[in-house]
Amino acid sequence: MEWNFRTAENLVAALRAGEVTSAELIDEAIARIERDDKGINAVCVRDFDRARAAARGADQARARGEDRPLLGLPVTVKESFNIAGLPTTWGMPPYRDFVPAEDAVQVSRLKAAGAVVLGKTNVPLGLQDVQSFNEIYGTTNNPWDHGRTSGGSSGGSAAALAAGFGVLSIGSDIAGSLRTPAHFCGVYAHKPTLGLAAPRGMVLPHAPALPADLDLAVVGPMARTARDLTLLLDVMAGPDPLTLGVAHDLALPPARHERLRDFRVLVLDEHPLIATGAAVRAGVNRVADALVDGGARVERRSPLLPDLTEAAVLYTQLLFSSSVARFPVEAYEQLRTRAAGLSADDQSLDAARLRGMVFSHHDWIEANSRRELHRHGWRQFFAEFDAVVCPITPTPAFPHDHNPDPRARRIDIDGVEYPYFDQLVWAGLATMPGLPATAIPAGRSPEGLPVGVQLIGPMFEDRTPLQLAELLEQKIGGFQVPK
Repeated sequence: MEWNFRTAENLVAALRAGEVTSAELIDEAIARIERDDKGINAVCVRDFDRARAAARGADQARARGEDRPLLGLPVTVKESFNIAGLPTTWGMPPYRDFVPAEDAVQVSRLKAAGAVVLGKTNVPLGLQDVQSFNEIYGTTNNPWDHGRTSGGSSGGSAAALAAGFGVLSIGSDIAGSLRTPAHFCGVYAHKPTLGLAAPRGMVLPHAPALPADLDLAVVGPMARTARDLTLLLDVMAGPDPLTLGVAHDLALPPARHERLRDFRVLVLDEHPLIATGAAVRAGVNRVADALVDGGARVERRSPLLPDLTEAAVLYTQLLFSSSVARFPVEAYEQLRTRAAGLSADDQSLDAARLRGMVFSHHDWIEANSRRELHRHGWRQFFAEFDAVVCPITPTPAFPHDHNPDPRARRIDIDGVEYPYFDQLVWAGLATMPGLPATAIPAGRSPEGLPVGVQLIGPMFEDRTPLQLAELLEQKIGGFQVPK
């Protein structure tokens, strides 16, 4: 029997029943990686010897009567998380040989829950792309079409799941880095509420692994079913034991509803700053139709929705304000000169990116104050609605584009070109205010590519979009093995 595409929930039950051993699962996963990853290049750092030893340890623990949530399950980890004894490079050649001495918090939590780490998955240079390629590890291809990207920056993790290289994976998200690869590869991902899962150890090579509070960025789970997402989130969630964990215990509220007909959902398929491609629009509408058919209250407009244009500009400015922190002084001064030359009438996202790069502290405080107004607006919105359904990006996975100047790249939306980074506005809708968002498969494009949507929920009510994801999976189906 082949186990590679079983769910984590199913594998846990099989392990408990003695139908399979962890050693058998790990050997099968390793064999599949060695056979199929040449064409995909998802698992860039392999740790097979230690994985086999950990699997034997898991089987021995189970024989002693132990039963942990992920005991014996084969998993992968995004390359940017520290794992003691394995390189952490973020795809940056100067750090090719950096090997941390300690595991990241989330790696420690995986291991404490009994998971067996097969290896690390590929990322873009510095985690700063919607694709996953770098000079050290090469390019990760989409399992559905090797000529297309798997997404980024957790593209290796999504591709590994779609290809059957392990049952779960962990990644990170600041600009859709969990959600976009899930959408492109046809799997599930959850961007937790900002601050819900401790990120310590998901850090630049050589940087100290401190328990810092990150702005915008989160770490989160990836899986092939909605229930498996919840299983892994329950392992990952909780404050850092060095800071808030000293005094706080996590108690996530239950999902607002258990039945589809009780949900109140706003469906969005248009953004004022970028078109939505026909394939993605069809995916959104497929989910909307399923909600209506299931008896949910579905609306297409609401005056309570925070302004999408201002939200996109704020997100863009906040995101790019941190991107130049380590730029050489000369390069930063060149950016200041370019920004000073912008016309006051230029309200494009390109201009917002440039202005954000040279934000003063005063500018950032002002932008953050506007963000708090948006957060309050979302609180009022979620008093009347339970979730938002909307795109993750405007298109399915696009062909590889390795132009070294991202500003020269374009995203083709049904024959019309847009600036490459404009596609981030949908991801930013949840990221800027720190809301949870679950990425789910929503069908296929006419070319046979996966199409996903995101379900955005109320802050710290992560179980609500996860429950909605599970109900929709039952209604419209979910992961499919790439053909």
